[in-house]
Amino acid sequence: MKNFSTTLILLGGLFLLGCEPSGSSLRIGTNVWPGYEPLYVAQHEKRWDTEKIRLVEYPSASEVLRAFRNKALEGASLTADEVLLLREDRIPVKIVLIHDISDGGDVIIARNHIKSVKDLKGKKVGVESNALGAYVLSRALEIHGMKASDIQIIKIDINEQEKDFLNQKVDAVVTFEPVKTKLINQGGQIIFSSKEIKNEIVDVLVFHEDAIKNQKSLIQNVVNEWFWAVRLLNEKPNHASKIIARRLKITPEEVIQSFEGLHIPDRKENLQLFSEIEKSLQKINQVMFDNQLIKKKVEIYNLVTDEFIK
Repeated sequence: MKNFSTTLILLGGLFLLGCEPSGSSLRIGTNVWPGYEPLYVAQHEKRWDTEKIRLVEYPSASEVLRAFRNKALEGASLTADEVLLLREDRIPVKIVLIHDISDGGDVIIARNHIKSVKDLKGKKVGVESNALGAYVLSRALEIHGMKASDIQIIKIDINEQEKDFLNQKVDAVVTFEPVKTKLINQGGQIIFSSKEIKNEIVDVLVFHEDAIKNQKSLIQNVVNEWFWAVRLLNEKPNHASKIIARRLKITPEEVIQSFEGLHIPDRKENLQLFSEIEKSLQKINQVMFDNQLIKKKVEIYNLVTDEFIK
């Protein structure tokens, strides 16, 4: 009965979030990923008014995308490939900030008798049913001379991956932190990582164009405090990692290790990357089209704005 009551309360809260009048607050959706954690560090340190700026955490990236499409959110932390899915659906969206670039943070983890991607032939591979999981898997297969038909693809949400891997329902999973560390600690091994596809997995902060038009000061507040939290992470890693560890349910030491697979650009580098991001987006666009993740290549023009990081 207690669980049922809790569920009703949660559903009621989500309903209220979805029905809140546009402009009264800025709701930003995320899933669990170390590269988004500076947002939660800033919130924990009371760097903004939580009545006006709200972080809404979802179990998976696909649920963040759904909420953003339905305008239950003004903003979202997404991967670049997910942004291209929004653009394919003609949703007016703009990238305002580069959170991080994955450099080993996204991985395929397999049982210890599987030594390479080619050893996955005929095996069951768990992958989240979103663009990023499909993108990482398609690139791994492409680089190692394989096709999707060579493996058995099993759709598993990120919150189910650890359990299904340990229960041997799959032989490998396409995953990221904190599941990555948990599976390695229990004998899994990395057979592919985003180190092999440099600059292709980019996490960004996006907003609906009408939010950018109507809520500039709140968005500017979020961007400024994001960079404050990144500085805190660099200058006082022990303090920041304790905040993050409580959320990710791993140790502070493991938090610090998890950031080794990420590059988080500061404000100056964000500006530099914004001058180059269209080239990266065009490459991702082509790869997604070649692997049938999008039906046609999407228009990249006018997808980014650097007005909030200048």
